[in-house]
Amino acid sequence: MRNKTYIKDISQWEREFSYFYETKVRFNETDMFGHLNNTVPFVYFESARIEFFKSLGFMQNWLKPEVECIPVVADLQCDFVQQVFFDEQLKIYVKAAAIGGSSVDIHYMGKNNNEEIVLTGRGTMVQISKETGKGVPWTEEMREMLAGMKHDLVNEN
Repeated sequence: MRNKTYIKDISQWEREFSYFYETKVRFNETDMFGHLNNTVPFVYFESARIEFFKSLGFMQNWLKPEVECIPVVADLQCDFVQQVFFDEQLKIYVKAAAIGGSSVDIHYMGKNNNEEIVLTGRGTMVQISKETGKGVPWTEEMREMLAGMKHDLVNEN
């Protein structure tokens, strides 16, 4: 797992995950060699991230028309560790790695049925105002909920 600056100690990093989303690689998600297409992990990350936020109760709130805030993706990356093929069952793990004022750095880990890491990734989500497009700080309750799903709380000024 070299060259992944967001992973300092792979064993420690792996142990910090608890939430996961299961998916199966569909035929239309593969290329002519039967490999998972390189764009598909981002869809898996999105599905896992949405379910993660739903588990915290955030998504349900963001979807209310009267709520001023929405989440947006500021950046997203995926690192391919092993080949993934059609019909493989995957667990896509999600965790809040660092919490900022209005942002959260989300980490992802994909494992196959053999519990081998096949994908890793990270991305920044920002809670913004629908009206202004500016960042909206997390409430203390939201920060606590995100912190409950991670280990090292980081504050952003």
